[in-house]
Amino acid sequence: MKKVILLVSLSSLLILSSCYSDNDTIAVSSLSQVFETTVSFTNSNGYSQLVDIPADIQVYESDVILVYWLEDVISDGGSDTFDVWTPLPQTIYTNQGSFQYSFNHTFIDVFLFLQGDINLDTLDNNLTNNQTFRIAVVGAEFAKTNPSMQQVLAL
Repeated sequence: MKKVILLVSLSSLLILSSCYSDNDTIAVSSLSQVFETTVSFTNSNGYSQLVDIPADIQVYESDVILVYWLEDVISDGGSDTFDVWTPLPQTIYTNQGSFQYSFNHTFIDVFLFLQGDINLDTLDNNLTNNQTFRIAVVGAEFAKTNPSMQQVLAL
């Protein structure tokens, strides 16, 4: 009986692992694209900035947009430096309270903004002026099925 189970398991493994084909291709347009922008958050712009997605980047309904804030640039002790990117939203805590770098987006633009429980006018210029963000448009495709927890629980 153990040999039969072992034989069935091995044959199932071989059958299920042979789903890959050399003919499977990935469309170049499905590659993620990234661009960077530097903005200043001031009282005059409502501590927000609308950033247009470059015209050469196609954004589809199923794509995912991620935004990272250049939090710091560190040195390796030599001549090289490394960027430290932090995903948004990111909460910053100060003596006066907290605020958050955040965003939302459409197919054509990304809206970067600050929000907080403090008076944003009191923030240091190093937290509001010339802030660099990396915006990533990650190509994605909607799943062909809508899996639910009911399906997982049924297994």
